[in-house]
Amino acid sequence: MVTGLISAQLPKNIETKYKLTWEDDFSYSNKELDLQWISANHPSKNLYCSRWRENAVVRNGELHLDIHKEKRGGQDWTAGSIWTKQKFKYGYFECRYKYAGGEATNNSFWLMTKPIKAPKEGKIFEIDINEGHYPNEISTNIHNWSDFTKLPNGKKKHPSFNKQFYFGAKPDYSIQLELPVETQKIRFVSNEDSKFNLGEFRVYGVNESGEYPEALSNTADTDIPGIVNYVRVEHVKITSSGSYKNKPSESRLIDGNPLTSWSTQNDGEKWVEFSWSTPIKVGCIQFINGWKDQNNNWRNLIANYKVQYLKDGIWRDISVLDAKENYDFSKEFHTYGLEWTEKELVFYFDGKEIRRTKNEFCHSEAPIFLSLALIKWHGTLRDDLDGKSMKVDYVKYYEAN
Repeated sequence: MVTGLISAQLPKNIETKYKLTWEDDFSYSNKELDLQWISANHPSKNLYCSRWRENAVVRNGELHLDIHKEKRGGQDWTAGSIWTKQKFKYGYFECRYKYAGGEATNNSFWLMTKPIKAPKEGKIFEIDINEGHYPNEISTNIHNWSDFTKLPNGKKKHPSFNKQFYFGAKPDYSIQLELPVETQKIRFVSNEDSKFNLGEFRVYGVNESGEYPEALSNTADTDIPGIVNYVRVEHVKITSSGSYKNKPSESRLIDGNPLTSWSTQNDGEKWVEFSWSTPIKVGCIQFINGWKDQNNNWRNLIANYKVQYLKDGIWRDISVLDAKENYDFSKEFHTYGLEWTEKELVFYFDGKEIRRTKNEFCHSEAPIFLSLALIKWHGTLRDDLDGKSMKVDYVKYYEAN
């Protein structure tokens, strides 16, 4: 809907180059949504859910894309996905929304030339301004759906350029203790709902110089002369909560390679424990969070953990992370933006640039999509998702001056 137009806190470089020419702030009745938007009304076999107009509901000035546990279209869950009747090309796009609060949700603001209609000229493309995953992940993806390559196994592959951002989490941790601890047991424990990957885990003895290697080093144990990595001594014992598909992978935690990892079981508390027959004195603990894909992006960084040591029969904290305390994108609204020009694609989060890349093939008009999906590749689907929603405050399009 084009209106008198809401004021916005735009990035300074955007504010000087663009003018607001289209927006929807959902300040109308639910039935009026159909004036500007088209809704999905069909099963989605690549997802956990089918998607329907009844799941896209305007309530109190917001668009809610609702999750329901209900059998429809041959599937056990439903959600909502809509796209604009109007198409857009180049400019600045922005949406303010909250994630649905649960794993396995895909909270998306995106542009795509298909399935509405393939362009007469140019590539079929998709730009995910944010394919957001609860609680703290922003995923920016660019897909070329025109140029497929057939693989030896018969499957097809298309060019895809993805970059993820995990707020409050990082891939490499080096925890240097202010005061050393003496113990016979160290453990890593997490309440993540779904499986995750934990990479190289090191427990170093005290180094009087205070120097320790980089966590991502391939030669960490020999980088600093004289230090001892106690998880690689002869008599260390490793136990865990389990491994994915019951295929033990704990040995990858101590193989010296930061890019191999222990993959946990799907359900329940996840933990790995290292124990020694005699006490050790610990000065530094390191570990690798997540896994690295073929494009050198770190994936599936976990949002909570504890590293603990056992003393007097009690597990005591060395380091604790709970990213949900400060980065739960289902609790507060955030803005996600894209500057799309003939030459570049620039992505924004809350007015700050997070990614800039060359525009290789996105040169056709495309509608704006707002979508909630339940996906098979990002978390475990649980019954408490029933009734939750992706909540959209507004979506806007700015045209170049």
